[in-house]
Amino acid sequence: MNWQVTIRPQAKADLRRAHDWYEERCAGLGDEFLADHAEALLRLEADPERFPLYYRGFRRVLTHRFPYKIFFRIIGRDIIVFRILHSAQDHPRELRR
Repeated sequence: MNWQVTIRPQAKADLRRAHDWYEERCAGLGDEFLADHAEALLRLEADPERFPLYYRGFRRVLTHRFPYKIFFRIIGRDIIVFRILHSAQDHPRELRR
């Protein structure tokens, strides 16, 4: 099945904030962060159904190098990425539609 991945604006903002934070710490680290997420998104796109349901219909994929979770839903042939959050930070369990 061909999947269509859509990254919501809030998830894009999550990526920008994290990229900038890592880049401020060490030049080039923000780009490595983005590469880690690109790899995770490729795994997600290849087989999104392999990731189990997590919370209220959301699924998540973990990145390998950086401690982040990508929260998404499958709706028909669409994969919608809602948030990209640091796994060690305390986030409200509210994932907006």
